[in-house]
Amino acid sequence: MTHEEYQQAADYWMVKDAAGKKMEEAQLRERAEAFITGHNTCALATGYDHFVRCTPIEYFWMDNAVWMFSEGGRKFLSLEHNQNVCLAIYDSYTGFGQIGGMQICGKVTLPEPFSEEYLRAAEYKKIPEAALRKINPPMHLLKVLPEKIDFLCSDFKADGYDSRQSLKF
Repeated sequence: MTHEEYQQAADYWMVKDAAGKKMEEAQLRERAEAFITGHNTCALATGYDHFVRCTPIEYFWMDNAVWMFSEGGRKFLSLEHNQNVCLAIYDSYTGFGQIGGMQICGKVTLPEPFSEEYLRAAEYKKIPEAALRKINPPMHLLKVLPEKIDFLCSDFKADGYDSRQSLKF
């Protein structure tokens, strides 16, 4: 491909979204939150310099953020230098007319183990504090604050909207 062809491909959704029928923000937030809470596993993408990692990981939604407990792993090589992350949540593909998925781009923070925020997240997940304190080194907690969600859902068409909607935080 030429540079121009790459650029055209990269701009595809920007051009399409500019002409698309947008859903009202409150309704879109409600639908996005229902999709997020209706799933529990995402693909978390991290990167720094020439290193890129995409990690399948369990998550939960609390206080308008995506939270993940993690023992560790190579994703932390990137997180030390780059707090920008993207995660993907999606339905299993069953056909072109039944697509559901989203990308959430945002910044990650790492609450300190056993801080108030850490313990509140553990309580939300019903993880006993005593069990967490037995793990050495302690589990890490990742908190992703969304900056933008791109949500692709075939069902939006039935409601008169474009199948792809974007939500900024």
